[in-house]
Amino acid sequence: MAWDFATDPETAKQLAWVDEFVREEVEPLDFVIPNARDMRDPVRQELIPPLQAEVKQQGLWSTHLPPEWGGQGYGHLHLALLEEILGRSATAPMVFGCQSPDSGNAQIIARYGTPEQRERYLQPLLDGKLVSCFSATEPQSGADPKMFECRAELDGDEWVINGEKWFSSGIEYSAFAIVMVVTEPDADPYHRLSALLVPTDTPGIRVLRNVGVGVHRGEAIHSYVRYEDVRVPKENLLGERGGAFAVMQTRMSHARLALATRSVGQMKRAIELMAERAVSRRTQGELLAHKQLVQEHVADSWLDYETFRLLVLRTAWKLDQTHDFKAVRADIAAVKVMLPRVLNSIGARAAQVHGSLGVSDEMPFVGMVTSALTLGVADGPTEVHKVTLARQVLHDVQPAPGVFPSYHLPEQRARAIEKHRAVLERHGRV
Repeated sequence: MAWDFATDPETAKQLAWVDEFVREEVEPLDFVIPNARDMRDPVRQELIPPLQAEVKQQGLWSTHLPPEWGGQGYGHLHLALLEEILGRSATAPMVFGCQSPDSGNAQIIARYGTPEQRERYLQPLLDGKLVSCFSATEPQSGADPKMFECRAELDGDEWVINGEKWFSSGIEYSAFAIVMVVTEPDADPYHRLSALLVPTDTPGIRVLRNVGVGVHRGEAIHSYVRYEDVRVPKENLLGERGGAFAVMQTRMSHARLALATRSVGQMKRAIELMAERAVSRRTQGELLAHKQLVQEHVADSWLDYETFRLLVLRTAWKLDQTHDFKAVRADIAAVKVMLPRVLNSIGARAAQVHGSLGVSDEMPFVGMVTSALTLGVADGPTEVHKVTLARQVLHDVQPAPGVFPSYHLPEQRARAIEKHRAVLERHGRV
């Protein structure tokens, strides 16, 4: 038997260091750095690089990448255990060199990029010298790449891009964007798109507005962008012409699992805060912890958290066994479906236990609920992943051979009687 839920001592020691480092050094940065991706912020530039250097010294920098790309070559299960700690802090992924969307962008440039593209775009990204943007979704089509309209046409030795993109998050902080564009309009729906590397200082990139999430906008970073005769060299094509759909799928599989593991950390934190509130606050003469409905909130949240965490970790483990995202497609779809549901439930219960304080901007729970809504549409809406999961479950199921189901009780009983007829007749049971 190879089943084992234990973490080896060396990894456990490493995770303990990460846990303390994030709590003591990184989480406080969430309150003094508005956006860790803003390289122009002098406070950010003074506080984050020293912590990044410490992470590199510990051998924990860009752990999602293989050694040849500057990472540690950790398996997905190891990464999941690390990422759930980082998920407690908005700044932690930047400090550890695995922030989104840069981690996904680095992976596809490393896989599909030319040596020149890797030198210009990948290496500075791996070194933490710049940040990037993934410019894909569009206002009229959302995340359906088959309906994208933003086009790029060759004019001599240059691609000329025209069109609009929606939620090109952080493009104003980014040195470059990977832009999904229609280059083969007459091809089948899965071979119309190409990916282009576009420096953000290229003339013609116009941010129409920056969109915030939720009622309280905070810092709006999700950009609505128009590309107007944006010209980039022909060699900025990433991968093959018409091959961007495969590029997107490669990137999305990694991103979906990373989002889930980081959200596990948020869920755990919410339960910790809920439990502390329950044993601290009194009402009607007794602690909240003694109220049955509060106990129900705590118990349901623990069950949701542990169930989801086990699904995430098992998916990561299966990926380590197969090294094939297609083999765990159903598992990743299931993770994506459960993620917003569980995060929303736990965040809402934690807010309820905290009363009016819980729904205020002085606690993180409304942000968790808003995040859950966002995660329900990010990287493909929940409904699409439910369809994917259902198709995978039904793929190899055979139809019943007759009118009634194969598990029809009268037929099962008849077969059982026939199989054991001799014994039953000796005992007068037939």
